[in-house]
Amino acid sequence: MANSKFWTEAVTEPKRNYRWLLRFKDDIVWWAKTVTVPSYEVSETEHDFMDNKFYYPGRVTWSEISMTLVDPVSPDATSDTLEILTDAGYLVKTLDSVKLGNAGVGTLSKKKATGALKTIRMDLMNADGKVLEQWTVHNAFLKSAKYGDLDYSNDELRTIEMTVRYDWASCEFKNNSKTEGNAEDFQPKPTTV
Repeated sequence: MANSKFWTEAVTEPKRNYRWLLRFKDDIVWWAKTVTVPSYEVSETEHDFMDNKFYYPGRVTWSEISMTLVDPVSPDATSDTLEILTDAGYLVKTLDSVKLGNAGVGTLSKKKATGALKTIRMDLMNADGKVLEQWTVHNAFLKSAKYGDLDYSNDELRTIEMTVRYDWASCEFKNNSKTEGNAEDFQPKPTTV
């Protein structure tokens, strides 16, 4: 299982945490700062027999994804995340809409909520920008967005913390060590987890 050549040859290299692209709404999110890679947990069922305990695997539950986005002026990430909420079916209230009496008439639905984000994909790359691993989350919707805290003593960039819920994820790898693809023309060997 372990490749002993890793420690003796300079041509092998581990994957790096800073070589990745995040895409949602069919665009590269260049203002993404951090993102959680999809993960899962398998439940277990316990069975007692005499003085023994036996365990059996149960259902797979995919964990939520967290993202931290820097809030640029253009494109305005705050506006984009509120647009995701509106596209999901929620009518964001404004003073004008409350005065006109048409605030809060829309409702959320899974179809609209998953359509608002479209596909969320994470491309993990090597030093040459070739995709090594590609994660795609399916039926994703925005669960929460936190627009940070304002603070006169803080000169850091403003960020948005987002949580995304999804039904399942798939991961695709390059075909072999000789074949690598660009993010645009990636034709990997599919592996559904």
